[in-house]
Amino acid sequence: MVVGWVRAGKPDLGFTLNGALAGLVAITAGADAVSNGEALLIGAVGGVLVVIAMEALAAFKIDDTVGAWPVHGFVGIWGGVAVGIFGGYALMSQVIGSLAIPAWAFITSFVLFSILKAVGILRVSPEDEETGLDLTEHGTGAYSFPGLGVHAGDD
Repeated sequence: MVVGWVRAGKPDLGFTLNGALAGLVAITAGADAVSNGEALLIGAVGGVLVVIAMEALAAFKIDDTVGAWPVHGFVGIWGGVAVGIFGGYALMSQVIGSLAIPAWAFITSFVLFSILKAVGILRVSPEDEETGLDLTEHGTGAYSFPGLGVHAGDD
């Protein structure tokens, strides 16, 4: 939250929540291999890195509305490398493994989504996209709160 606040000039819920998730993701790989203090440091670095990664994606106009790649990909790589730095495991092995996993995920996903796009089933219609899949697929507004006067599709 602090890093997002400094960079954006105000607190940002997305940075805050993704920062918390990033801290958890960062420490997951080395939870059994590092001290409590090292775990806090690894998590804190993950929280900073997620803000930088989210801003980088936005700058490159890459759509990742929930910050999945910054949290799980970028910070996941940091967490794996941190095991080599702080956990006593071979650093180069950790670097290779931490890069190979997201590379494999990207390549296999790219192939799958390319096939889905080629056969025309990757995207919904522009009308369904505009209306929202919560209404067109499920028949209810995911963000409707009638008691508060808020209904799906309201601006």
